[in-house]
Amino acid sequence: MKFDAVAERLGRNDFIPLWVADMDFLSPPCVIEALKKRVEHGIFGYTFPSPGYYRSIIDWLQKRHHLTVKKEYVTFVPGVVKGIAFAIDEFTQKGDNVIIQPPVYHPFRIVTEGLERQVINNPLVLEKGRYRMDVDGLKKAVAENDCRVLILCNPHNPGGRIWSPEELAVIAEICYDKGILVISDEIHADLALPGYRHTPFVSVSEKAAQNSITFMAPSKTFNIAGMVSSFAVIPNADIRKRYVGYLEKRELNQGDLFAYTATQAAYEGGEEWLGELLKYIQGNIDFVSDFLATHIPQIKPMVPEASFLVWLDCRGLGLSQKELVHLFRDKAHLVLNDGTMFGKEGEGFMRMNVGSPRAVIEKALINLKNAVNE
Repeated sequence: MKFDAVAERLGRNDFIPLWVADMDFLSPPCVIEALKKRVEHGIFGYTFPSPGYYRSIIDWLQKRHHLTVKKEYVTFVPGVVKGIAFAIDEFTQKGDNVIIQPPVYHPFRIVTEGLERQVINNPLVLEKGRYRMDVDGLKKAVAENDCRVLILCNPHNPGGRIWSPEELAVIAEICYDKGILVISDEIHADLALPGYRHTPFVSVSEKAAQNSITFMAPSKTFNIAGMVSSFAVIPNADIRKRYVGYLEKRELNQGDLFAYTATQAAYEGGEEWLGELLKYIQGNIDFVSDFLATHIPQIKPMVPEASFLVWLDCRGLGLSQKELVHLFRDKAHLVLNDGTMFGKEGEGFMRMNVGSPRAVIEKALINLKNAVNE
């Protein structure tokens, strides 16, 4: 998608694609070898998740995030966005209100509106180059609207924030007391950069644990998004019964043979690879920051605490959003995500994927510098 869909959608293939959240790196050798071995087996019949699959998830969450999870808390889902859609479908009715915190991952809005629910925006506050949650605004929103669900992006996409335990605990308190189910998208959890640690929403309090569905996946971490290998963690038995029941009635919790294989292999053998990846990604982020400061100081990157996505504040260029996209796409020959995709709060911003070899990032930035200078 990252390369071929660009030419198909835009009618040209002279771009450097830095948009969709895939990396340009090979997946870990342990994953490749496990898939090869499974292919060589030669029989690809009906399957089910093995004890090893569950154990790999449980052990990974304990080791990486100090999160203790029981097997029964975990269920396969065929993608995080799909999992969110299923939760909205099961726990809300048409016309119900769903809270999101823009600028934020755009499928939160698209799925909610597509299911004929109402989006209630609780915009993040931009202060000193980074986002914080507007707690007072959230309290006002839930006081004025009968809200059923809050979709949380943790870590935040596109801003790269890792929300603190204190911030998450406040969200948990407000939502629990108001009967608002928290759906926490934590697909970037394992991509906390050196010096930072991700806090799972479910871990911050008992109210968080008993009033949430958390979605995770090895897909972004190990570059296996095409495997569709996501899962949900649901400690509350009543919520879990309803959600798993929804999946079972539609046979949506039956994973792909290779998704199970890749997930287990990644979690059992991919930690050293991930450590090297995160160092490289941090190097790319530092390179982008230094290059922009030196050559294009009008563009200020929001340095992420997690993930390979960099939120570029381009408002210093003094361009309209249409002009900004034209500059990147038609002058610099780069494809980034238009900031307004994430909400009107993203006006003046562009999202850049730095999950590529540094030479690619350098070429992209030189293109951008030349375009700005022209």
